[in-house]
Amino acid sequence: MSSAAPSQAAAPEPDWALVVDDHPLFCDALELTLRSVGAFTEVATADHLEAALDILDGRDPPTIVILDLNLPDVSGLDGLIRLRTKAKSSPVIVVSSMAENAIIAGALKAGAAGFVPKHSPRSVFRAALDAIAAGNRYTPAGFIDPGETSEGGDTLTRLASLTNQQGRILQLICEGKLNKQIAYDLSIAETTVKAHVTAIMRKLGVQSRTQAVLVANEARFANVLPRPE
Repeated sequence: MSSAAPSQAAAPEPDWALVVDDHPLFCDALELTLRSVGAFTEVATADHLEAALDILDGRDPPTIVILDLNLPDVSGLDGLIRLRTKAKSSPVIVVSSMAENAIIAGALKAGAAGFVPKHSPRSVFRAALDAIAAGNRYTPAGFIDPGETSEGGDTLTRLASLTNQQGRILQLICEGKLNKQIAYDLSIAETTVKAHVTAIMRKLGVQSRTQAVLVANEARFANVLPRPE
């Protein structure tokens, strides 16, 4: 009596990368850079965060994600936090023209595996990929790590604990939408929204939606950057 052949698990996807940048020319340049410095069989691109999240649906996590912080549908480091949650174990390299020490420190605190200033030569991207492949973080020359006591660090840690759905709901709360409107926008039950809102407030350590918005606003660029004297 012959036995049925054991089922085989689906083979993992080959190495692929995701580039998220809303500037077409720079997005193309990043794609070409990745193809030249890494052995990627595919480089997918997206011009806003929601499109990037859609690309990640139903796929194995990419080998690397390249993310521009300044996207049209997010403000500040909350986009990085949401993308990291969705991409799971995939390392994220932030690429930005805003290379102030505070921005770099905030991105690393929010979970970025590295930070590369825009318009860096290909050799810098290669060095970043090599460092991350070796299990290290990559920071640009001249960066000074302010340490765990840096202002806003606890806020980013709390925001990073949100699931991707909770991050999306918090964004809609920041836009002033009520639970009923959020339920409509996300095609979920209003009771589900209420449960998420309760979980969001618990994770952020706040007692009201207004306080949750204040916490979220602490991750915006204007609050990450040092204030002028």
